[in-house]
Amino acid sequence: MGKFVVKETKTGFVFNLKAGNGEVIAVSEVYSSEAACMKGIESVRKNAVEAKVEDQTVAEVAAVTNPKFEVYTDKAGEFRFRLKARNGEPIAASEGYKAKASCMNGIESVRKNAPDADVVKE
Repeated sequence: MGKFVVKETKTGFVFNLKAGNGEVIAVSEVYSSEAACMKGIESVRKNAVEAKVEDQTVAEVAAVTNPKFEVYTDKAGEFRFRLKARNGEPIAASEGYKAKASCMNGIESVRKNAPDADVVKE
């Protein structure tokens, strides 16, 4: 079972969503307060399940409405995803993946782990 790990940084609070094997599958932006970070976690829980996938790596992108997972390639040519909430704000992002299939598996892992993940503070 996955877990959200909340950490305090020099500039605020962040969370990492970790899969049952301990691998980080999504990270947050920096929130100004712990309460805002907890709201971000709730947003991921709610939006991850219903979010559609918008694949921006294909020639003809089929735009979908928020909430959505955007799949894209970064400057290094790796595949990444970001989860956007209903209001269009990014609420979680992935690491870089060499293969698109691995990126898609990351999205499925977020969908599977986020709804019931425990919250742990470090």
